Amino acid sequence: MAIPVLEARHVSKHFRDPIDVKVLDDIGFTITRGEFVSVVGKSGCGKSTLLYVLSTMDTDYEGEIWIDGENMKLKTHHELAHVRNEKIGFVFQFHYLLNEFTVLENVMLPALKLGRYPREEAAERAMHRLKQLEIDHLAQKAANQISGGEKQRVAIARALINDPLIIMGDEPTGNLDKRNSEIVFGIFRQLAEEFNQTMLIVTHDMAFAARTHRTITMEDGRILLT
Repeated sequence: MAIPVLEARHVSKHFRDPIDVKVLDDIGFTITRGEFVSVVGKSGCGKSTLLYVLSTMDTDYEGEIWIDGENMKLKTHHELAHVRNEKIGFVFQFHYLLNEFTVLENVMLPALKLGRYPREEAAERAMHRLKQLEIDHLAQKAANQISGGEKQRVAIARALINDPLIIMGDEPTGNLDKRNSEIVFGIFRQLAEEFNQTMLIVTHDMAFAARTHRTITMEDGRILLT
């Protein structure tokens, strides 16, 4: 039986400055455990706005977001921050690594923030993820000493450190060349198919989207296809 991980129920959103514009219009879908889902559509169609609502970073919306069977509307901002750190891993177009820290320390940060593991265990978990992505040899390098493709793989390891329920990506290959885009796609596919990791990825790359399990197509704030 498919286990729902993320559900959007009649989600709408308005931007009201300077005029009222509806940017999301009655969005509804469900993502189940182990699905690798992409969201596509032209620039300005609402893809990234939808991702920020689904991730609980944007709470100004109508409708309901359910994550792991819980209604996010019923949670405080503090509780939502805990949900994000525990259940969602984020991968963006830019890696947002901290240059003053090593690769290992960057990957450890969400685990230390969650506060569930002592520092030594957080380091072990971080090294495990780096090995999984075949970049453990970079562990003691400063973040600014590695290549762009390597930085994005470090960002994926960081997203995985707390064993998230779902990984959300906003154009995670948008800043990479073709070779590194293929490496990142291969990592995502392996995570879904071998480790049952759920993923929701916003992308402009139609070749990337075509190889995911399911594609959600958006236009003018609405879903055309799921």
